[in-house]
Order: sequence, then structure tokens, then C-alpha cells
Amino acid sequence: MIEINGKRIMTDPGSYTISEQEQERNIDLVLFTHEHPDHIHIDSLKIILENNLGATVVTNTSVGKLLDKAEIKYEILEGVDRKDFSGILIEARDCRHEEIFEEFGQVQNTAYFIGERLFYPGDAFHNPDKQVEILALPVAGPWAKVKDAMNYALRVKPKVCFPVHDGMLGNAFGTAHRVPATVLPMRGIEFRSFEENKTEEF
Repeated sequence: MIEINGKRIMTDPGSYTISEQEQERNIDLVLFTHEHPDHIHIDSLKIILENNLGATVVTNTSVGKLLDKAEIKYEILEGVDRKDFSGILIEARDCRHEEIFEEFGQVQNTAYFIGERLFYPGDAFHNPDKQVEILALPVAGPWAKVKDAMNYALRVKPKVCFPVHDGMLGNAFGTAHRVPATVLPMRGIEFRSFEENKTEEF
């Protein structure tokens, strides 16, 4: 959940966080980067939208096909387009899901700038070739090595980053958090790891 300019944005409500996301209220925007089930859970999304009648769903063409089947309304934002949603500027950066193995799982992945401060890449080490203040840094997954995550952060060079895509680790974050927390500050990048369900200000 991201709060900016008095608005609340939910990113990629998927199969790992069903009970938590279904309890959220006052959501203005639901943003989907790609179609993998840990990033989109249709039945849960229906409940989220029932509980947040004014929420707008924003995604790409690939996810849109799933939403069409479920008869869920949405807006497309992909390529390098940008749009203002109730005072929140969202800017797309299309790319491919990071490689798991060859073409396995290689779906359309759309990264998003949120409010011109936060870059949320989904499941990709995509460099937007634009100044990034805050980076949501993927640190784990079947496609993510710690080394690759570190090199990605160093390429993008945000002022600050925080770990995402680490739910499969449970609470055993280990090197996925320890290595960036040790190395990135020495390279001028602040790394913040925070408690689940705790609000952090940037």
C-alpha cells in the first residue's frame, strides 16, 4: 500500500496476501504489473473492489485479458504512457518479466513510476533511464539472485530503496536483506528494511 497526496494505491494484490489486502479500505487505485498469480488474484480483487467502490484498476494489455474474462473494468497504461489519476501521476515503462528459464514465465511486465518519486518495477530489473528517488527493489524469487538485485540498484542509483518480492522467504530474509543493507549505503544508496504492516514515511 502506498499513500501519496492523500490517495491510497494498492500494488499487485496477489495470492500471498489475500487476507490482508481484502481488509484494506479507502483505496483509490489498484495497480497491476503482470499476470503471475502472486501478483494478481482475481477472486480477491473482486472483494477489494466491492469494499472500495471508487477504486480504479490500472494495468497492461496482458493483465487486461484476465480482467476481461472476469468482467472487471480497468484502464490500460503501458508502453511509456503517463496519466494523472485524481492528482497522482502514474508513468508506465513496458518490459518483460525477468528470465526464470528461457521463455518460461516471460510475460509482459509493466513497471510504474508513482507520483514521480517511487519506481515500482514489478518482476523485472528494468532501468527506466530516468532519475529515481525511491526504488522498490526486488530481492528474491526464482528469477532473482542477490547479486543481480545489487547490480540493478547500482545501475538505477536511487536515493533510497526498500525490499520487495521477498514474501516467499517468510521471515528468513538472510542475505536478501543483509547484503544490500551492508553494501548499498557504502555506494551512496540508503536501504530501508521495515516491519510488515508498519507505515514508513519517505
